[in-house]
Formats: sequence, structure tokens, C-alpha cells
Amino acid sequence: MIVLKFGGSSVENATAMSRVLDIVESAASRDRVVLVCSAIKGCTDALIEIGRVEDPERQLNDLLNRHIAIIRRLFTGPDREQAIVDCKTIFSEIRCIPAVIEQFGEILSTRILARKLHTEGFKTTWLDSRDLVRTLPGSTEADTKATYKAISEAIEKDAVARIFVAPGFIARDPNGAPTTLGRGGSDYSASLYAAALGAQDLEIWTDVPGIMTANPRDVPAARSIPAISYGAAFDMARYGAKVLYAPAVAPAREAGIAIGIRNTFDPSHPGTVIAAQDEPGCKGVASMETAPGITTIALVCHQTGADATIRRIGTALREIGVRPLSEPVPDEQGNILVTVRTLVARSCVAALHREFFEARALSSLDVYVAGAGAVGRALQGIVKERDGQFPAAGKRINLLEISSNHDFADHVLQTARSRSVFVDCTNSKDIWRKFVPLLNAGINIVSSNRRSLAIPYADYAAIKAAAAESGCFFRYNTTVGNALPILQSISGGEEVTAIEAVVSCTLNLVITSYKGDGSESFADILRRAQREGLTEADPRTDLAGRDALRKLLILAREAGVPLEASEVEIHPMLPTEFFEGSLDDFYAKLDAYEGELARQETFLHEHGLRRRFVASLQREIPGQAGNDGKTAWNEGDAAGNDGPKACGYRAVIEMREVGIESPYYWIDGTENVTVIHSVDSYPLVIKGSGEGVRLAAAGIIKDILL
Repeated sequence: MIVLKFGGSSVENATAMSRVLDIVESAASRDRVVLVCSAIKGCTDALIEIGRVEDPERQLNDLLNRHIAIIRRLFTGPDREQAIVDCKTIFSEIRCIPAVIEQFGEILSTRILARKLHTEGFKTTWLDSRDLVRTLPGSTEADTKATYKAISEAIEKDAVARIFVAPGFIARDPNGAPTTLGRGGSDYSASLYAAALGAQDLEIWTDVPGIMTANPRDVPAARSIPAISYGAAFDMARYGAKVLYAPAVAPAREAGIAIGIRNTFDPSHPGTVIAAQDEPGCKGVASMETAPGITTIALVCHQTGADATIRRIGTALREIGVRPLSEPVPDEQGNILVTVRTLVARSCVAALHREFFEARALSSLDVYVAGAGAVGRALQGIVKERDGQFPAAGKRINLLEISSNHDFADHVLQTARSRSVFVDCTNSKDIWRKFVPLLNAGINIVSSNRRSLAIPYADYAAIKAAAAESGCFFRYNTTVGNALPILQSISGGEEVTAIEAVVSCTLNLVITSYKGDGSESFADILRRAQREGLTEADPRTDLAGRDALRKLLILAREAGVPLEASEVEIHPMLPTEFFEGSLDDFYAKLDAYEGELARQETFLHEHGLRRRFVASLQREIPGQAGNDGKTAWNEGDAAGNDGPKACGYRAVIEMREVGIESPYYWIDGTENVTVIHSVDSYPLVIKGSGEGVRLAAAGIIKDILL
């Protein structure tokens, strides 16, 4: 289910409504749609005025004519006449001047839209929100239990409709009398519908490209915020940003539904996504008059350690000659608030926006990239696209050099300034030997090279110690799971008891591509992956679990487990003889083995199972019997293992047969799944793309900017 909400400016005339219809019809091609709509622009104010004046005839006729003009543009023939009759019938109720006269604006706009969708051939049902949305006694807050029940029942009993059209803003109180959810309440209505139905998408369409860093009418340099947390979005709204009605956040947040803020007049613009988490840093500046002549300005940033930010606010205001009425202070969420005279509020908002979101406030990072391959070039491309500027992080990247020269690290040591960033995008086996000298020279390091982390533990620990002693950062989040937040989740502070992961993208791609039905042999799939550069030069390295080994070492060490490669049991997916002889011999054996692989695949299919290559780390229980004596990877040699490992954990890489209940069952292609078990929490499952050049480059940039 998709829930779409359109504001008054999005439906103010027939042309605007036509844009809305195009967006709704496109969404209906993907899933069922609930369309929630505001009154046409200015209608609610006009209705309130009609309810106040003694002789509202002129205002009534003006408002009626506005709606009929829209109908005449949208409809022809009998459909037009029926729509006009329906509109006049609603106005006959308005002429009685009911107590909640403003309820009729949304009824008028949605009746027109529902009828138009019906004439376009869509099975459409108009829902009366007054029969579905209930408020709490004496409040504009929804009674969610009653509301969700009524909405879900209304949708469930109508299995035919493809599009449901519902007025926003309106509801009934506990006594059954019409009421509203407050001005801006259509956003709230849409969020209630989405939460009640467990919608996959909730999009609020308005006349600006998402939530912006400031009101663009006050700050022309304001720009859209691509992603923002529920909490930050709520704070932007409650401190004065008009693009979203603050109460609308809660139902979506509680249901875990992301909210998209989109521009009706520029549908191709991605707008803003409101979700559980986003990038750290300041999000925007909002303001509202909190007393006559007094305005509160909020820098929405959700941060701790606000002293530096408070000093920057004070400096920015002094530069424009403004003395605030109160010193900047953090609120309970970490936003910074300052009060000023309303007369100078716009100038103050513009000054804070310049300080925190415009180019002059960005600190610069000199970056050197080792590795001019696909990932390095993608990183270079992203930096170029952004002109090096990443205002949300408050930083600018100066990408000074990118090179694949084997002595590039020495060159950086000789020329780079302290606090520069050295990025390892190579596949080098020994570049890590330069890491300690670089760190000792005050140069930060970001690496996407797994070989630089899957080294003897003593060397790994020496690099970490050098980083700590020098005060430099050493980040490598893209070495496992590409841009997925796997390592951050492991190092989050909770004691990890087990990690299980499908992290070998190459093996998973080959395994999930194989059907065993004769359409393409396992050997042919592997040859194709090798030709496309997805495997090592000798694909047996992948089949033997070497890539999975490197990633498991990184995962374990991030969890505080000093695991060595020799302590990891690896059970390759093919018998031992496949790893002997030449590559031609290997493929010949694999071709001959196709019948057995096909039989195995048939067995799995008949029993509802799938094969996955799983790397696991499990804490040993004292007194528990050791492993089963299987072989361990020891730089290519077999070594027996019996009994618990010295590190107190058992590490295994093996092929497993998994059923539909397993998270590994559902992955495909180069997807990864990591399951993290800890002492005080339920297992954390992280799933997503484990491959992708641009994703990797974006993840490296995130590590640079953290």
C-alpha cells in the first residue's frame, strides 16, 4: 500500500490537480494507493470567513465558482454535469453554516479527485475520514486504536478498489461530532492512514523540494536535506518549518514507515526521506515567533558537546551586529536555541545558515587516494560532482592526488600535511606496512582493502595503537558489507556473543545463480564471473573461502576477539581434489561434477532448502567439547584443531543448508546478511548490497567525513 498526501498548493487549480493525478496514477501502477488531500489553496480560510460574516453570499459564490472552474477544466459531458451537481450539493450543506464549517474544504477537493480517477478507468473508492479518524476527548490528537481499526476494516472490506481517496484534516470526536486535527492536519491524516495499513511508502507532496535547511523565502541559499531522522524532522516542524505538520511524525515513526517529502511541481526531485537514522551533523535552521516581537531560532542538530556550536552561533550573530535576547542554549534533544527580536530574525536565520550550511563554513581535508581502479575513480567522480563540498558534514574534500604507483605511500609521507587523509583503495597485500609510519606522521587512514586488515593480529593491533597514540583516525567500514553499517554495529559497545554472516559476494552470486536445471552449468557460471572480474584470477581462491576468511577476521577483531587466520576452520564447498592441479584441470573436474551438483540442487529444491556459504564466530562455553577436527585455514596449509580456540571463540566458514525461516534463504546475487548476537539485545540482522563500486566509494567518503 502506498499513501500519498497532497497539500493545498498542489491542488489549487485544474492544472495542479492534473499533476497530482499523474503522480497518483503512476503510483497505482505499482501498488494500491490511498490518496489523502487538503482543501484547495485558500479554501479553509475562506470557509472560516464565511462562518464569521453576517452575509456570506458573495464569499460562498466566489468559492463555489472556484471549484466549478476546476470541474469544467477536468471533466466533459455527463461527467462534468454530475461533478457540478455533487459540488453544489456539498455547498448546500455549507450554506447552513455548520459549527465546523472548515471540514468541507477537504471533502470538496477529494470528491473531485475521486470522480476524476474513476472517469480515468481506475477502480476508486472515496472514504469519509469523519467515519474513520477519531480524536481523543477535547483534543486534536487521534485515538490511534480506534482510528487504525476503522481504517484497516474499511480497506479490507473493499478488495476491488485500486485507489482510495480520503479527505485529510477532518475527523470525529468521541461523541461523534465533526472535528479537525488542527491546521496542517492533513499530514497527520496521511500518517495515520499509513500506520493503520502498514504502508510501504508514505509520501507527502508539497510545493517545495523536501525539508530544507532554512525557509527558502528567507534564505535563497537554502537547500533540500536528502535524509533526516524522525526526531530531527519533528524538531524542524515544531520550531517553525512549515513543510511538515509536527504531529504527523509520530504515527509513521511508531510504525517504522519512512516519510518522503516531495515536490508536486518537480516530481523528479528526490526530496527528503524521514527515517529512523541519518547522517550526523546539523540539519537546518528554523524559527517561530514565540511571543509578541520575540522569535526563537533553532539550529536543529541533535548533538552532544554543544560548546563549540554555541560559540559559532555567538560569532555569527556578532558579525551581523545582533545581540541576542538570550544566550544560545541546548534543548533536551541537543538542538541549540537562541531568542532574538522578530525585527532582526530573518537576518539572524540567514547568518546562522551561512555559518553552518554554506561553503565558507566548511573545513578542508586534504585527501590522497592509493588505487586508481574502479572504486578510486568512482570516489574521484563523487567528489567532483559535489565540487568537493559536503556541507552536512561541515567539510570540504580536497582530493589532491590519486595514484596506483607502488611507492605512492612513501610519496604521501614526504609531501602530505599533518591531518591529511590517506585512502587505501588498492588490493595490495603489503601496503598495510606503511600504515604505522603514516599514522606516526599524523596522517589519517581510510581503507577499503580487506588484505590490509586480515593480517597477523599483532600487526593489526600495532596499527590500532599507532592511531590511538597519534590521535589520527583509522577507519575501514567498507571492508565488510560495502556501505552497510556492520562494523559500526559490532563496535557499538555491547558484548558480542556470536556473529554469523554471508559476506562473500562472489560466492553468493555464483551459488544463487545456479539452478541445476541444465540452463547453465555451475562451471559456466563461475567462468562468466571470472571473465567479468568478479572472482580472483584463480576462482578456487573464492571457492576455498579466502575472501570470507578476511572478512571474518575483521568482524571478529572489531568485536574485540583477537582471532588469527590459523584459528578459522574452513570447509570449502567442493572436495579437496578440486583445489589441486592447474586451473584447466579444475574446470575439467567441475564440468564432470555437474551431474552431482545438479542432483544436490534438486534435493535442496524438493526439501525447500538453499545452500549458503556462512562465516560464523561463536563464543565457546567453558567445558564444552571442541570442534569436530575439521581443517583450518593456515595460509593454505591444513592444520588440525581440537578443543576451544585460544581466543575463546570458535570460528567456522562452511556451506550450510538453510530453510525459509533463515535470513540467508532470501538473499540473492551479491547481497550480504550479517546477524550479530549480543548479551543484552535481540539478534541484529543487517541485510543489503555487499557489492557495488559507487556504494563502496560513497562508504569511503563517509569514513573520511565522520
